[in-house]
Amino acid sequence: MRKRFEDQLNELNRTMARLGELLDDALKMTRDAMTSRNTELAEKVILNDMSIDEMEKDIEALCMRLLMQQQPVARDLRLISSALKIITDMERIGDHAADISENIGYMAKDDYTPNIGEILEMADISAQMVKDSIRAFVENDLDLARVVLTKDDEVDALFLQVKMKSLDKLRSDASFGEQALDLMMNAKHYERIGDHAENIAEWVEFSITGTHRRTKGGK
Repeated sequence: MRKRFEDQLNELNRTMARLGELLDDALKMTRDAMTSRNTELAEKVILNDMSIDEMEKDIEALCMRLLMQQQPVARDLRLISSALKIITDMERIGDHAADISENIGYMAKDDYTPNIGEILEMADISAQMVKDSIRAFVENDLDLARVVLTKDDEVDALFLQVKMKSLDKLRSDASFGEQALDLMMNAKHYERIGDHAENIAEWVEFSITGTHRRTKGGK
């Protein structure tokens, strides 16, 4: 019985890792689409979001089978319940990537001149947070999860920079309004992706230690 349970836990880890790879690909394509204003690549991210949604459902079903059939306790119960929480954040990360990509479709129609360096930096940091938080779960790596928890402030600080620069530009050039909105929306999506990666890291910490930091409201 224990051997079967361990096999199912290994399947859970493998499936979580595959979902992590899908998210990593989506975030990379989103960044590339934003820098090149490649609407075909952006559309691919939007279409691929359905695969992320389906895999989330598969993992949820596996977790429920483990809970009902194996009746785990202690560490195993924390692991499975944490996985159920984590896949919700993972699915939302995929949604944010799709939302950014949808916004790229609007941005590509106009001659965009703003420097998007801070947004690209947000994209890089948040994508690494997502990758590391999922790897921390799969590899049971508490130290890596706690590294992720230190990175969210960097993303938040960059978001404030984007916000202030956009507002400053808007004050001097009213025609910048639509561009400012598009840039702010993308920056906010990346800020939220960082939040979800932080949530994942917190659930990893809980699965290992039994102690959970209070997640931020609304994430």
